[in-house]
Amino acid sequence: MRILFFDTKTYDKESFEKQTGNYPAIEIDYLKTDLTPKTATLAKGYDAVCAFVSSDVGSDTMDALHEAGVKLVLMRCAGFNNVDLEKAAAYGIKVMRVPGYSPEAVAEHAMALALTANRRIHKAYVKVRENDFSLGGLMGMNFYQKTAGIVGTGKIGAAMAKICRGFGMKVIAYDVYQNPELADFVEYVTLDELLASSDLISLHCPLMDNTYHLINRETIAKMKDGVILVNTSRGGLVKTDDLIEGIRARKFFGVGLDVYEEETKNVFEDRSDEILEHSTTARLLSFPNVMITSHQGFFTEEALAAICKTTLDNAVAFEKGERNGNEVEERQ
Repeated sequence: MRILFFDTKTYDKESFEKQTGNYPAIEIDYLKTDLTPKTATLAKGYDAVCAFVSSDVGSDTMDALHEAGVKLVLMRCAGFNNVDLEKAAAYGIKVMRVPGYSPEAVAEHAMALALTANRRIHKAYVKVRENDFSLGGLMGMNFYQKTAGIVGTGKIGAAMAKICRGFGMKVIAYDVYQNPELADFVEYVTLDELLASSDLISLHCPLMDNTYHLINRETIAKMKDGVILVNTSRGGLVKTDDLIEGIRARKFFGVGLDVYEEETKNVFEDRSDEILEHSTTARLLSFPNVMITSHQGFFTEEALAAICKTTLDNAVAFEKGERNGNEVEERQ
């Protein structure tokens, strides 16, 4: 099987090349350019393409991949909201993903964002570098005996719930499906109850039609004053303009974001020499209680290794005509 790998970073190539020796039937060519309708034509002669959460795998790209003869799209991530599944099904193109790689990696990063936003670690670092050892603007609050609200209790949300429990927090959760692993210490409540009761709200749900802009002016108004909001899931869960309005109204004690609506052009790119005009990201960064990272929640050695293995296993399963549960199919 020949795979064309798009949007290759050094760490991607190193991680995959460590494991390709175990898959002699797979040949991978790496491109730095990302997958778009124009670059999809480069896949002619390949059996599969490997794409990421920031790739454009929409309608026009699917058209181009079909014309190129591609039969498999390997998403080296859990998310697939950037994939046109209807077109893929119509063309007989299989889409496979990595549903779980290291839930602990993302959950630990979520807590790191929560702690940073709470204790103003990002501000403290800058102050001390300038030999300013005063404590002005660094006041935080204890997480101990506070309430953590987990929205979405799949593998990552469950890992975050366990971390919060370790901090001595009361943990409540909202999800359509209750995770039996959490029955001993998590109380499931309605979304409105979670918003009204939580001191820390952490988002761990997929981006779908019914979760798009889940956090908006109305839901923000239902939150406690002084809440900390963390999003390590998908940027589209939060309506950014409403979030900024809430920050300006001093609704939030702190906000930690590893994902945000404007991130597509920024993810994993060095734009330090550019002037980001009309940048929502710049507006968010102007607030002293906001901490933003660049979609790095997954970025641990263990997670990358798991992503590589699952992606290559997916390719093998497809080649053998087997189903392994990682297929992504259009919802009926």
